[in-house]
Amino acid sequence: MARVAGVVEQALDALLPPVEGAEGQLADAMRYATLGGGKRMRAFLVMESAGLFSVNETCAARVAASVEMLHAYSLVHDDLPAMDDDDLRRGKPSTHRAFDEATAILAGDALQCRAFEVLAETDTHSDPLARCELVAALGAAAGARGMAGGQMIDMLAEGQTLDGPAITRLQALKTGRLIQYSAEAGAILGRAPVHQRHLLAAYGRDLGVAFQIADDLLDVEGSAAEIGKTAGKDAAAGKATMVAVLGVEAARERADLLARQAAAHLDSFGERGASLRALASFVVSRRS
Repeated sequence: MARVAGVVEQALDALLPPVEGAEGQLADAMRYATLGGGKRMRAFLVMESAGLFSVNETCAARVAASVEMLHAYSLVHDDLPAMDDDDLRRGKPSTHRAFDEATAILAGDALQCRAFEVLAETDTHSDPLARCELVAALGAAAGARGMAGGQMIDMLAEGQTLDGPAITRLQALKTGRLIQYSAEAGAILGRAPVHQRHLLAAYGRDLGVAFQIADDLLDVEGSAAEIGKTAGKDAAAGKATMVAVLGVEAARERADLLARQAAAHLDSFGERGASLRALASFVVSRRS
């Protein structure tokens, strides 16, 4: 993951250059929100799934960078006072605190646009159909039936009591869809057979839910220094989480089960899927 993070960091630096002139502050905010932080797990998923099909690393890094831009945009907006109102992200002030709210909103908007722009450029893939599929898949993962829809459900659910299936759906949309896309993107890049694309999508779907449960556990058990953001906010805000429904131990068992289930989807890839199987174990045992 550290090696991939370095490769993707270089790609992000090149794809989000500093800008001279009046709009320079916007470029600075985009770079602040995206560079130099995070686990780059989604980028790792893109790079590793692309590696299964011998995709050129430079092309894969561009797709990985676009996912990180989309993810960064979601975090910038998620931290705004109108959303989760958090002053800390990745161990440093949130973008709206480092700059201002208006700049943060524009930075998020521009990062979202740039993510799709990168996917549409010929340097990403020589086949226009592959580029169109990447754009369409990311749009579906990020939109009203994906990440944005999940965020809406999350906001409406504050202070309400949701059952396990409803929370699973919320988390599958808000967090899981982008993780699922990241796992599937390598297969799209590699023009893989449909059944292999479906296996990677299933892996990403289960991994995404496991990741979110682990995140909820960290919110309960971790510290701000460990997780790089304010701890204990979910309970304080009355957020709907599997931890709130199942309790800590049962939620941890659910996350472990999902991680094993995710890894099982990769059986047909043999040793080539070892890193992705290891990632499934990592997401439920991490402390940050």
